[in-house]
Parts: sequence; structure tokens; C-alpha cells
Amino acid sequence: MLVLSRKQNERIRVGDSVVVTVVRVSGDKVRIGIEAPPNVRVLRDELEDDSVGEVTLEGSLDLPLPRLFGFAS
Repeated sequence: MLVLSRKQNERIRVGDSVVVTVVRVSGDKVRIGIEAPPNVRVLRDELEDDSVGEVTLEGSLDLPLPRLFGFAS
């Protein structure tokens, strides 16, 4: 792991297309900005679990669309 020290408004470049900027340092928190092309997945570590945000419609696939979205049939 590469460990770097950066001050506010300083940047780190990752490859040719990703730029990480230290936006603000306040107490024990650091706010960073990440510029990356749309095809690069940028995700907080705690969201890496594939089950987060997963929607399962099994068992509901035979329902009419209006009923799926809460509208009366």
C-alpha cells in the first residue's frame, strides 16, 4: 500500500483517468473528491458487499405492473 500525505486542495492521480482531491480537512475527518470516467466504479468500502441495494422480485414476477408499483388494478 502506498501511503501519501496531502494538504487541502492537493491531488493524487491514479492511472491516466482518476484524480483524487483533498477537498477539506476538518478535525479527524477528510473530505475527498474523486474524478473518474463513468466506466470506473467508485464505491465506499462498506458498500462493496454485493447484496447492498439488491432488489429481488422473485415470486412477484407474475403480478401486473400497476400492482407492482402500488397502483390499484
